[in-house]
Amino acid sequence: MRVPLSWLREYVDLPATETGRDVQAKLISAGLEVETVEHLGADLKGPLVVGQVLTIEELEGFKKPIRFCTVDVGQANGTGEPQEIVCGARNFAVGDKVVVVLPGATLPGGFSISARKTYGKTSHGMICSGDELGMGDDGSHGIIVLPPETEVGKDAIELLELVDEVLDIAVTANRGDCLSLRGVAREAAVAYGLPLRDPALIDVPGPNAYGYPVKIADPAGCDRFTARTVTGLSAEARSPIWLQRRLQKVGMRPISLAVDVTNYVMMELGQPLHAYDRGLVQGTIGVRRAEEGERIVTLDGVERKLHAEDLVITDDRGPIGLAGVMGGANTEIADHDAAENGGDATSDVVIEAAHFDQVSIARTARRHKLSSEASRRFERGVDPQAAAAAAQRTVDLLVLLAGGTAEAGVTEISAPSAPHTISVPADHPDQVAGVTYGRETVVRRLQEVGCDVYGQDELIVTVPSWRPDLTDPNDLAEEVIRLEGYENLPSTLPRPSAGRGLTSRQRLHRRVGRALAGAGCVEALNYPFVSEQVFDQLGLDADDPARRVVKLVNPLSDEEPALRTTLLPGLLGALRRNDGRGSHDLALFETGLVFHPRDERRVAANLPVDRRPGDDDLAALDAALPDQPRHVAVVLTGAREQAGWWGKGRPADWADAAEAARLVAREAGAELILRKGQYGPWHPGRCAELIVTVDGTERVVGHAGELHPRVLKALGLPARTCAMELDLDVVARAGNDTPQAPGISTFPVATQDVALVVDAFVPAAEVEAALRDGAGELLESIRLFDVYDNAEQLGEGRKSLAYALRFRAGDRTLTVDEASAARDAAVALAGERVGAVLRS
Repeated sequence: MRVPLSWLREYVDLPATETGRDVQAKLISAGLEVETVEHLGADLKGPLVVGQVLTIEELEGFKKPIRFCTVDVGQANGTGEPQEIVCGARNFAVGDKVVVVLPGATLPGGFSISARKTYGKTSHGMICSGDELGMGDDGSHGIIVLPPETEVGKDAIELLELVDEVLDIAVTANRGDCLSLRGVAREAAVAYGLPLRDPALIDVPGPNAYGYPVKIADPAGCDRFTARTVTGLSAEARSPIWLQRRLQKVGMRPISLAVDVTNYVMMELGQPLHAYDRGLVQGTIGVRRAEEGERIVTLDGVERKLHAEDLVITDDRGPIGLAGVMGGANTEIADHDAAENGGDATSDVVIEAAHFDQVSIARTARRHKLSSEASRRFERGVDPQAAAAAAQRTVDLLVLLAGGTAEAGVTEISAPSAPHTISVPADHPDQVAGVTYGRETVVRRLQEVGCDVYGQDELIVTVPSWRPDLTDPNDLAEEVIRLEGYENLPSTLPRPSAGRGLTSRQRLHRRVGRALAGAGCVEALNYPFVSEQVFDQLGLDADDPARRVVKLVNPLSDEEPALRTTLLPGLLGALRRNDGRGSHDLALFETGLVFHPRDERRVAANLPVDRRPGDDDLAALDAALPDQPRHVAVVLTGAREQAGWWGKGRPADWADAAEAARLVAREAGAELILRKGQYGPWHPGRCAELIVTVDGTERVVGHAGELHPRVLKALGLPARTCAMELDLDVVARAGNDTPQAPGISTFPVATQDVALVVDAFVPAAEVEAALRDGAGELLESIRLFDVYDNAEQLGEGRKSLAYALRFRAGDRTLTVDEASAARDAAVALAGERVGAVLRS
């Protein structure tokens, strides 16, 4: 909500010395989040005056239309002579009043104005547009044309109210009353201890039988509807400058007088309004639920198919508006531009000021993806008692500014309702805050926000109509605490009860994070939301289980409506962003939950709030939630080892991704098996399956390797990017979380090296497994230290794998014969399984 300080001062007599920053501090202390204070016109310096166009000469021979104008600026230029100005705009004519900036002035952005030669003429200043003055576009897309009665030579800075301060307030969902100048002024009045001039306190005529006919078919959806009629609006009437400027300052674009007035009153009182062209409304105005499949063309020109839960405004033809969201095009107000184009400008209007159900309006706005200023207010709560005053205020402004006549008929339909009362102990705020405020302070603060308070030890509080968010004693306690100042609450450290420490799963999660960070990876936490198109970019098969996603009913972004089933999209997106910003050597990791829908869909029950949920309640809730295993993923690109005086560097490759997987497995105490694999985003020749044994059965828990070039191109990633992802929960089940002390032998090790020649397609892991099984219990470790593939020496399609075997016995020193026998057994089994022969 944007709040101009000049407008706010109309309702509260703030001290003249108070700046926007001062008011910001006061409102923040009172609990409003004032994000910024914008200083309009801070770098603007005159002379900036009103001028009248005397002559216009069209200059020929240029790529775009150029006009040489003489403009009367009165005595503002010191001579009284017409000012010569070159201008490219086309939306003004001889005799129009315009805004002229003279040499010596400075426009917003530090743009200094001086006489300069251009297009063969000397231009002594500029004829200004709204954008050039920092006002924003007024819809003309050209220079500002002022009303004919504007005085020539008048100071335009004062006329256009170009110097002001605007507070930008982030209004929370429970404070709909602060989406208006009235609501913010009430908060400022309380913060400064000053009286409020409530703009809603105006004389309003009572309802009578002569008003425009209205029928409410759904009182639950619309509990109040006020209709007023104004006739005889002048087709020539325009919104005055002060009205346009106030709308621009709060972030709205002036459209036409009737529409501008309804928007102005909405910003002033917080009550959304709508004006119908009376000549286009046929019969009684009604409020009902839409019939399934009905259609309406809204003011934005879009035809919308209505849902049976949508609340609509109707006449005898059918829907003429989405209640509380947007009006229909078939009763749209036609302004003077329509008259100039051969149409008929609206002369008679029906003003609607209604109160609609919050939930219904919120669902309609989201269903049609149509958020408006009106729907924002209705879904946060609008003062139902302000409808009649808002309608009267609109009528008064239309009569004053458009020369209209207010008809005597007043329609007001309202469902019977009683004010909301809350019973609260007088010391309840004291108990909540841990501060002794006392009854007098509690009563005074509640009265300041508009409550009526009665009683002594037990207070009976009647909540004001503009605060629908005050529903229980804790809400009232919060009002007292925030007005007394959150900064005045004492700081006390909590005293947590003794716990059982971290769970095994949490400890593993932390160990894995520390290990990957120690290996040079940087943790990157990403949002768990993805688009379904990313699975095509990752090259997943159409029937891949990862494509089965949990979709959100109300996603933060329509482009990412699903919960992730893999960590790679978020990590690869982070890698792409960092690479695009100049960081080309990257190793990122993330541990986080992924989400898989269950085969059986269940609806979660509402848990009790007056006690701790039982085990059965929690189990039922878990059964209704998606399956959420924890995964760990690593992505790498660029240099893995930097070059320097110590030698050459090394780029990250598939082996680094595989080693990251081994590192995770070691932290979990699990044995990880790597085999050649092929899956989705990985290069088929550089992809390893990650396997663990759980309950005697091998399970594939992930993949590691280099990503496919097609995936890199689709996602905009650097060449040779590598990745690893595995299911950390399954790895934990395969491992042993009990710390194992290393065994230290007093006997020496016997090392034997073997070089085996095998077919090029045989995986090294299969050779290693055969050597390990054949060597028996004496084998302590095995390490591949060389790969050789010279076709001239080994033969076509053959390669040599060299392994270092370490043998040790726990009770004796091994002899050479024992070590050699174990080595020979290992080589023999490798020969049987994979056809390996010793390299000569």
